[in-house]
Amino acid sequence: MPSYISGYFDGEGCFSVSISPRPSLRVGWEVRPSVALSQNADRREVVDLVHAYFLCGTIRRDSSDRTVKWEVRSLRSIVDSVLPHFDRWPLLSGKQSDVALLARVCLQMEQGEHLRPQGLIEIARLASTMNPSGIRRYEIEEIETSIPR
Repeated sequence: MPSYISGYFDGEGCFSVSISPRPSLRVGWEVRPSVALSQNADRREVVDLVHAYFLCGTIRRDSSDRTVKWEVRSLRSIVDSVLPHFDRWPLLSGKQSDVALLARVCLQMEQGEHLRPQGLIEIARLASTMNPSGIRRYEIEEIETSIPR
């Protein structure tokens, strides 16, 4: 079962870190790690299996593309449940580098680096190298120049 889940994530999973402006925070930006998986709604069984396996995250329907998505955004759940799985049963594609980058970001967040200007910049740089085909709302330069020092 664990190797099946890793294989499934190799094709349908996503490991990412979003960074969004939050003026109320000292550094002005919020960092949110995320692990997600989607599947057509008529084949929901695998999403339910993943949810039961990791014992965390949420499942939601996405009416825009008729899929069901499982997502974990809790730092604690990602660190305690998700990352140990992919350490033991790594992905076989280049997507494993996103897992490694996510693990580095999560470690830095556990150390509070996302709350310090220089730490946030380093996290933003790491996040910018993840999911090369993904869409980014904020470029690294915009984040760097807006952080109060």
